[in-house]
Amino acid sequence: MIRIIVILLFSMTNVWADGKEQKNEMPHTGHSFDTLVDGEKLEVDPDRLGAFLQGLSDSQIAVISVQGMVCDFCARGIEKMFKLDPKVKKIDIDLSKGKVLVAYSDEDSIDFNDIKQKILSNGQNATHLKILRI
Repeated sequence: MIRIIVILLFSMTNVWADGKEQKNEMPHTGHSFDTLVDGEKLEVDPDRLGAFLQGLSDSQIAVISVQGMVCDFCARGIEKMFKLDPKVKKIDIDLSKGKVLVAYSDEDSIDFNDIKQKILSNGQNATHLKILRI
């Protein structure tokens, strides 16, 4: 078991004879977009929002502007983080608009700092929050 851990650690970081460390990073290729989408500058797609709202009642929707979502891998990571939160009723990510929609119950408080931390832990930045009540 220890041997496997040592092999894994060594495969993640190489130290060369000159003492310089080189990290093996997985390439972040296959992005859907050539340019970075800044969610602050774009509004929510009304058709997508309408589909998201179907079946929801007595809810509040956090519309989060996210900077740095550039591929489906980014979006799925954010989605996984929010699905771990028992307060989250539903989530939708619009990669092309830089928006994350998260449905919470009316009784739940929405903490933007908590949201920022969830998104930051995935490598992106939450820049703005709007709350819609339905």
